[in-house]
Amino acid sequence: MSATLTPASRRRWPSGIQLLDSTLSGWTALVMLFLYLPILVLVAYSFNRSRLNIVWSGFTADWYRRVWENGPLLRAAQNSLVVAGVSTLLSVLLGTVGAWLLHRYRFRGARGLQTLVAVPMVMPEILMGISLLILFATVGMGLGFSAVIIGHVTFSFPFVLVAVQARLKGLDPAMEEAAQDLGATPLQAFWLVIVPCLRPAIVAGALMAFTLSWDELIVTFFTTNAASATLPIRVFGMAKVGLNPMLNALSAIFILATIAFVFFSDYVKKLGR
Repeated sequence: MSATLTPASRRRWPSGIQLLDSTLSGWTALVMLFLYLPILVLVAYSFNRSRLNIVWSGFTADWYRRVWENGPLLRAAQNSLVVAGVSTLLSVLLGTVGAWLLHRYRFRGARGLQTLVAVPMVMPEILMGISLLILFATVGMGLGFSAVIIGHVTFSFPFVLVAVQARLKGLDPAMEEAAQDLGATPLQAFWLVIVPCLRPAIVAGALMAFTLSWDELIVTFFTTNAASATLPIRVFGMAKVGLNPMLNALSAIFILATIAFVFFSDYVKKLGR
């Protein structure tokens, strides 16, 4: 039987493709609406004058002013910045050096070590929080900033390690050899040649570690005390009492910060190309 299309089938085929494209476009629009409509509603109601989030009574920016005047929230935000900054720095150091050692040297048990490093990425956070709490109680270490930072580094640095490892696989090993042939020590070759090539992966891993640390609630809940309470802990406590309109304003600020991080990450990726 001939495989040629009749004039009628030629007319039906494009219309079928157009129908499929329209269906997929409509489904995509519904998915995007499902994902982003709640965020848009939250941002809109952050300017609602009413204390009831379900009733619109007028426009105001007073809730943003109250956020900046709320002392406990500002102290919690400061704690979050300190914890996220220190844990990101430590995660970048551990993740970069660990990825380089696993890539550069071959030793017995390397695969097992790689698996152990990846465990915190998939372990339920409540198990990690309880495990860290038991560990700190066993060794007699008090809860606070140090405990929170250790907990955050535990689940953050594997993300840096994975990002740097992916970048290392695309590097030419002759670059390090050429640097050493020109008189550089292994440490100089790593710092002056390898690290600049790894900069996009390091920055991407650092952004991921900072975001995870800033947003972490469960592990922080098991390792913090009153003085080191972070912003997610404070927000969780406020949400349990009731729907405070300041939470809408605070969430809108987080959304703007997230968008800024996305644009910055995209800028870093363009620099690495």
